[in-house]
Amino acid sequence: MPPLAAGSTPEFLPEIAALVVGGAVVAYVGLRLNIVPIVAFLFTGIVIGPNQLGIVDNIEVVNAAAEIGVLLLLFTIGLEFSLDRLRELRRPLLLGGGLQVALATLVTFAILVMVGVDPNVALFSGMLVSLSSTAIVLKLLADRGEVGSDHGRLAVAVLLFQDLAVVAMVLLVPILGDSGGSPLDIVQALGIAIAIIVAVMVVARRLLPPVLERVARTCSPELFLLTVVAICIGTAYLTSLAGVSVSLGAFLAGLVVSESRFSSQALGEILPLQIIFSATFFVSIGMLLDVSFAVEHLPAVLGAVLALLLVKALTTTGAMLALRERVGVALATGLTLAQVGEFGFVLATAGAAEGLTPAGLGAEGTQGFIAATVLLMAATPGLSALGSRLGDRMRPEEEVDTLVGRAEPVAGAPVAEGISGHVLLAGYGEWARGITRVLQDAGVPVVVTTLSPEGATDAHELGVPVLLGDPARIRTLNEAGIERAKAVVIPDDGAERAAQVVGVIRALDPEVCVIVRARYAEDEAALVEAGATHVVTEELAASSLLLTKLFKAFGRELGDALIEAKQVAQYHGRAGREATPRAVRSTSHGTVDTEAPIDVDLGDAACDHIGPTASVVPQTPGCEECLRLGDSWVHLRVCLTCGHVGCCDSSPNRHARAHAEHHGHQVMRSVEPGESWVYCFADDRTLLERSDAPATRTG
Repeated sequence: MPPLAAGSTPEFLPEIAALVVGGAVVAYVGLRLNIVPIVAFLFTGIVIGPNQLGIVDNIEVVNAAAEIGVLLLLFTIGLEFSLDRLRELRRPLLLGGGLQVALATLVTFAILVMVGVDPNVALFSGMLVSLSSTAIVLKLLADRGEVGSDHGRLAVAVLLFQDLAVVAMVLLVPILGDSGGSPLDIVQALGIAIAIIVAVMVVARRLLPPVLERVARTCSPELFLLTVVAICIGTAYLTSLAGVSVSLGAFLAGLVVSESRFSSQALGEILPLQIIFSATFFVSIGMLLDVSFAVEHLPAVLGAVLALLLVKALTTTGAMLALRERVGVALATGLTLAQVGEFGFVLATAGAAEGLTPAGLGAEGTQGFIAATVLLMAATPGLSALGSRLGDRMRPEEEVDTLVGRAEPVAGAPVAEGISGHVLLAGYGEWARGITRVLQDAGVPVVVTTLSPEGATDAHELGVPVLLGDPARIRTLNEAGIERAKAVVIPDDGAERAAQVVGVIRALDPEVCVIVRARYAEDEAALVEAGATHVVTEELAASSLLLTKLFKAFGRELGDALIEAKQVAQYHGRAGREATPRAVRSTSHGTVDTEAPIDVDLGDAACDHIGPTASVVPQTPGCEECLRLGDSWVHLRVCLTCGHVGCCDSSPNRHARAHAEHHGHQVMRSVEPGESWVYCFADDRTLLERSDAPATRTG
């Protein structure tokens, strides 16, 4: 692609801008009016699409983004499942899904044949009606936390069967249109598709866990996100080669990743992308609706909506009742799936190429089908909510009592389901480990969320519910039961990171008690401003304890100690070092002598950030933060201002540079064997270059 001239605008940019800006504005207005975002996005597409204002007329760009949205949506749903849960669904998937598709197809077929429609066209129309919207239904269930509910479980099973059935339906269309193909071709194609699916599942299950393990240990969120997206899109592409829908392939990819312990981290990383692209999908569906046609043929369109609603709701409910599900659950499932799905548009396009249209009504039939489908999609949030309420009201009273009293999380459910009044530990470093043991001894329930695989393993060995995910992600906090937590403790993060986590917590729960441990008194104000309920600083705590003991000896009031302690912390300006640093991990590459001072003579090489000479004593034998977090390092650097020991830029966490940026201590020295060079971060230059071995120049 030739480079753009200065001031030129890419052809697609105005439409993308209209898509994103329009979606954001309408979604905001919709939220203020308490309208479900999906409906707002559909309305956005109706307004800016080619049939109304025409702001966006390049549908191909929008459709490409929408298809990625469907892939990511199905991938995230797969992440929330597991193969064990899928095996539990085999009966509703095969029997319930098969019965639902058969009933909806046959009822529609019978009605149309009775009014004189050609049988082939009637069967084609029945297949269109039998499909429901995977993207919309799964999005609603995920947003409401109902994927694991009774009706949510059944809905997912039916939707998965429908996605499998689409393969056979697409192959059947040419036969109905008299352009070729045979039943043997269908059987052969289905056999190949099933073989490809099994092969992908087997290979992925053996290959992906070690790959994700290696990627996660790099501690690079960028690499982890890229790997997760590659797994999603790559698996979808491989399954599509066998004629299987790409959405089913994406679901299978998510299902495989869900078997690893990094599933929650993958979900947290990919969720922002999924939100953006899936919103594009809903906007693209809205663009298909021609409002002028719908208004001109309003009675016919409303009649079609009512007919589709009745057929889908009744046949789905009947299929669930045949599985001996409760009436309330069956009805909730029927109303949740009472729309025509996005794959109906794919099937309609394939049928049009063979001369098949909905009910055999030609172009008007296609437009009527689109109008009725979009309106039903817009009504799905309300229908699903109605189904949930009816299902709850029709639940047996003794079952309600059992659910209310349940204290243990069910297998395969979110880690904190069934736990309330717990302490949520955001991170699992050295301080969190000690807090966990004390809380366990006191009988206080604890839930841990951490990005550290080693920390997750340690917490699991203690029998603590643990979620491997980023506590700064909304999804992770929700799965950890933030709304039911008694308190949240952030014991091991730096001030900036802790403030970020506190901000996300406050967006979800303005009332929960949030306690943060900070090293320096100067960090307290920023953390309180971010929303922390209490900030415990090492400087202040140590000074307060010291002065309390001292004042007690002199008979002074203990209350004065806190005031005096703040003054001591201000004068001191540094936190007390850990008295008993954690043992160095075997994966680390070296340690430092904490008893021998390091003297540096810079002479004329001194910069504005440090004088000609410096003398410090390393405060810890290894990187201070890595020791506390249980991480490893590559090389070690010591701060010539305070003696802080941090890890180099080749290490995963780059604590030496982070220390310089946070505290303004810009000059550090290498403490690797054979190296004594000095480097200034602010000036980005080596002040003193002296070594008996090649030195790393960039800290």
